[in-house]
This record gives sequence, structure tokens and C-alpha cells, in this order.
Amino acid sequence: MPDDRKIFETDKTSLILVFLLVYLKWLVCHLVPVLFQATATDQFVGYGLVAFSLVLFAYYTIWIIVLPFIESDHLIHKYFLPREYSVIIPVVAGLILLLFVGTFIAAVTWKNRKSAKKTA
Repeated sequence: MPDDRKIFETDKTSLILVFLLVYLKWLVCHLVPVLFQATATDQFVGYGLVAFSLVLFAYYTIWIIVLPFIESDHLIHKYFLPREYSVIIPVVAGLILLLFVGTFIAAVTWKNRKSAKKTA
């Protein structure tokens, strides 16, 4: 059975670390929302993106999970693409996303190297 007194024994480094974490939590909870308040436009765009994501998720979920259990001559099937696209579309979207992320990282790296050469 472990000694319960050792649980409460701490050194100064641990106390400083705990104090810093509590202070950081306080800063994040109290100062960041005041400094970075979203405007009405930001909130509208954010709600729009959330709504679009929910609609897309519901459509894809119905397309992949529900449609296989519905007869193929049912009326609902005309609102959905063929099942082959259920794999092709996410793969192409993922590749395009990787292309944009890679291009962004390359551009930032190239810009940083260019500015570092000027200062040196």
C-alpha cells in the first residue's frame, strides 16, 4: 500500500508548474474571449459553415448507410449519386486538401527563406 503522505509532498518546480498552468487557464478563459470577439459577420459565416457541414454529413450518412437497405426502384434513389462516387468524391476532396495544405506550407517556407536571406 503506498504511503499517502508522499502524494502531498511536492517540490518547488511542481508548484511553479501548477501555478503557471492555472494562470494560463485563467488567461485563456478570461482574456482571450475579450481580445478576440467575433463580429456578426464572423458568427454568420461560422453558423453557415456548421450548417453546411451538418447537411453534408446527413446527406453522406443517408447515402452510405441508409440507401443500401432501401429497394433500388424507390423514389429516394434519384436524389443520390451512384455508390461508386461515395469513395471517389472523398478521395478527390482529400487529395485537393493535401494539395492546398502542401502549397501553403511550401509558400510559407519559401517566403521565410527569402526573408532570412535578405536579413543575413
